[in-house]
Amino acid sequence: MENRLICICGPTASGKTALSVALAEQLHTEIISADSMQIYRGMDIGTAKPTTGERKGVPHHMLDICAPDEPFSVARYVELADAAAQDILARGRIPIVAGGTGLYMDALIECSTFSGDETDLSVREKYQRMAREQGNAAVHACLSAVDPESAGKLHPNNLKRVIRALEVYEQTGMTIQQLNRLHKRSAPKYRAAKIGVCPARRETLYQRIDSRVDQMLIDGLLEETRRLWMQGALTGTAAQAIGYKELLGYLEGLQSLEECVALLKQRSRNYAKRQLTWLKRDDNIHWIYYNNSEDFASVLQDATNYLQKLGVQ
Repeated sequence: MENRLICICGPTASGKTALSVALAEQLHTEIISADSMQIYRGMDIGTAKPTTGERKGVPHHMLDICAPDEPFSVARYVELADAAAQDILARGRIPIVAGGTGLYMDALIECSTFSGDETDLSVREKYQRMAREQGNAAVHACLSAVDPESAGKLHPNNLKRVIRALEVYEQTGMTIQQLNRLHKRSAPKYRAAKIGVCPARRETLYQRIDSRVDQMLIDGLLEETRRLWMQGALTGTAAQAIGYKELLGYLEGLQSLEECVALLKQRSRNYAKRQLTWLKRDDNIHWIYYNNSEDFASVLQDATNYLQKLGVQ
């Protein structure tokens, strides 16, 4: 079968899960998650991981595949998600990729991501220590010596990306540009039908986000955060998950719960804006806008019609 994917994207709390499950039921297919935090076991409520009931018996891949304190990279995601997609295709079905991490979705479509071993933190820690002791300019000078092209594009204070470029060089012996040229495909591996779903009014999206946070707290988000915190699991990439770090101020006795919840809602809204900025770069996304949650039937019908036009039955 041709390498085809159906991609369901959109900002947080926009209705991606419901739409992807409904389409999967219609098409008798399976879902591959493209969410950088739902990969972690035990991080369920705060990542809005679909519950067993929400999945409605539809097989989901790329959920609960590693521990919160386990390093994970985009390259590893592509490796595992590509294997899942090929398995689904081999059984005569078109996989549905659904999630809010645009980088993961794009990387899977391209299947060209490789930028060193992100699980080896020794180089990163070396340059982070240098930055603390000698300043960011010293680290930037190291990059200038081995990869002047990247150094010319990066400000010394953009420390994370400067160190990332040094990691790639030390782990592979090549600059990021050389590596990209070596591994870049002439064309994407997958032909993707992309559907974006989002409320028509930004205020509606923000209301949905606030309501989701309130429901997460009812469902036990604070208790989930406390358990992960007590286990020392909120480290590395997992520690960046919106939904947990905002509550640590309360657990540590530094802020009231109300202050932490307000911060969580604000950061979730900011994240939604960043997601939309990323997605709006892509002119190939067929956007479906709705006014309220009662419009779901029309959203599903619009998505179904669009896929049928592309020959997906």
